[in-house]
Amino acid sequence: MLTIRKSEDRGHANHGWLDSHHTFSFAGYRDPRHVGVGALLVINEDRVAPGKGFPTHPHADMEILTWVLQGALEHKDSTGTQAVIRPGELQRMSAGTGIRHSEYNPSSTDSVHLLQIWLAPERTGLVPGYEQKAFDKAELDGRLRLLGSRDGRDGSITIHQDVNLWCARLHPGQEAELPVASGRTQWVQVTSGAVRLDGQALAAGDGATLTDASALHLHAEAAAELLVFDMA
Repeated sequence: MLTIRKSEDRGHANHGWLDSHHTFSFAGYRDPRHVGVGALLVINEDRVAPGKGFPTHPHADMEILTWVLQGALEHKDSTGTQAVIRPGELQRMSAGTGIRHSEYNPSSTDSVHLLQIWLAPERTGLVPGYEQKAFDKAELDGRLRLLGSRDGRDGSITIHQDVNLWCARLHPGQEAELPVASGRTQWVQVTSGAVRLDGQALAAGDGATLTDASALHLHAEAAAELLVFDMA
């Protein structure tokens, strides 16, 4: 079964310096029909104004993934990690027993556009940790590339949960297929462009959940980027 979550139906909050769309319930946005899918609890599409950002704040027992679509995001945390995340780079921060971090747009002229994704970890009390990896454009072009997995296989980032995270950048008319195991659930998030997922039209900002599928069939109507979460 395929269920579509349209971009315009998401929660929305505009704080001036931060313009955020919430796929699932988050902060002041509460919708009991949309509280996550499996371990996937948050997908926030954020735009942060130049020179602005999230001041230092705490997290615990959460796997937090950051995927930058445009611009750059500077990250600092209480483990001493400092990094800048750019398009094509995935960051995973395991909050575990507790971590404090800040996220900041270092540009004085350009906004940063990103997805922040929260996943429930497979167990609580993990040692806080961090991983970041850049994926070459050629690795994402025209095919599904594994970005994150439980075992870190094929050069992917390790996620402390039974989740496989895939990304594809498809040219108009290109197709991609992802076989999936029985009993698993998938969430597809379109970050740009337009695709057909099993014949159903999805545009930028749209998401869809699939259950009882044996494979995902994708066809790009326009140049597109998308993420696929394959979950227990």
